[in-house]
Amino acid sequence: MGLMPENTDEFYRIQKLPPYVFAVINEMRAKARAAQIDVIDLGMGNPDGETPRVIVDKLVEASRSARNHRYSQSRGIPRLREEIARRYQANYGVTLDPDKEAIVTIGAKDALAHLLFATVGPDDAVVSPNPAYPIHQYGVIMAEGHACMLPMPDAATFLDRLEDLFRSSTRKPKMLLISFPHNPTTTCVDLDFFRQIVRLAHQHGTMVVHDFAYADLCFDGYKAPSILQVDGAKEVAVEIFSMSKSYNMAGWRVGFCLGNAKMIAALARIKSYLDYGVFQPIQIASIIALRECEEETRKICAVYQRRRDVLVDGLVRAGWPVASPRGSMFLWAPLPERYRGIGSLEFSKLLLEKAQVAVSPGIGFGPLGEGHVRFALVENEQRIRQATRTIGQFLKQ
Repeated sequence: MGLMPENTDEFYRIQKLPPYVFAVINEMRAKARAAQIDVIDLGMGNPDGETPRVIVDKLVEASRSARNHRYSQSRGIPRLREEIARRYQANYGVTLDPDKEAIVTIGAKDALAHLLFATVGPDDAVVSPNPAYPIHQYGVIMAEGHACMLPMPDAATFLDRLEDLFRSSTRKPKMLLISFPHNPTTTCVDLDFFRQIVRLAHQHGTMVVHDFAYADLCFDGYKAPSILQVDGAKEVAVEIFSMSKSYNMAGWRVGFCLGNAKMIAALARIKSYLDYGVFQPIQIASIIALRECEEETRKICAVYQRRRDVLVDGLVRAGWPVASPRGSMFLWAPLPERYRGIGSLEFSKLLLEKAQVAVSPGIGFGPLGEGHVRFALVENEQRIRQATRTIGQFLKQ
């Protein structure tokens, strides 16, 4: 016999990663669909809307040109970096140097994982709110860092706990990794929250990474601030922006890391070894998105707001009281009273089996996600109404 390990868990980094909780629900959903059962999938946050036509047309045109078939630049073509800088100036009044303070990434996950790789070393403490998007926790662990999770029942509590940690901990956090509007809890913050974060970072020499994937999905007149709007933010922070949700470009994999020049340079250095950047026609199409599609972004946001309203109204009518989120493409719902004992994974299985609705169990977002499930607003209003009806019937049983 050869000397290969018999299962992948013996590989050094793989053994640090827990089994993907969502896989259980994904498998059940696939089985149900194979048996011709119509499952309404509100589990994965995978945008269902089509990419605006003008972006697709530009991709087609650019991909016909042979000069775009070669390796691109791993940090992104200059015009695309200029365009994101222009958008930040227009939307947030933030000035960015496209050469030193902006880099194009293969989506937000690439930016996050590789930035952690570039800046975090063995046992460096990285603090983030829990529950959290899995890469926020496990990206740190893969980079050999120490993931320090603080509870976030609300933004103010998280900030208090953070102040306590800085005061009392012997191991000062090397980095804060935050994301607002937040996935999965949908927590939103104002600019003053970011002022406190930047103040703490300056005081303690801590880096800040703000994952701003849901920048443009804000409802009821709320506008999510950029951390880079805070004076002195660029001295300590970077922000990660993604085209996925704002422009319905999830599968295109285009994101940006913006802000602190030193962190951007570290990311650029790592990426120069690891990739040749995004396929150039996609970058050219992304320029058009940033330049011409602000109105499309507003329409996309309005679609999510209507879906949110239908879901919230339907669940409340079904006897499941939930709060209406001000941002993101999710709804974070505490388990109905009588199911709290069984936990989020068992409840999610029940919901799939009895109501044919797939949701994400809160436990998949870390220990403090227990007691909740996450709905993603990725089906049309009619399907969401159907989902809340079957959930209502299930809850009445």
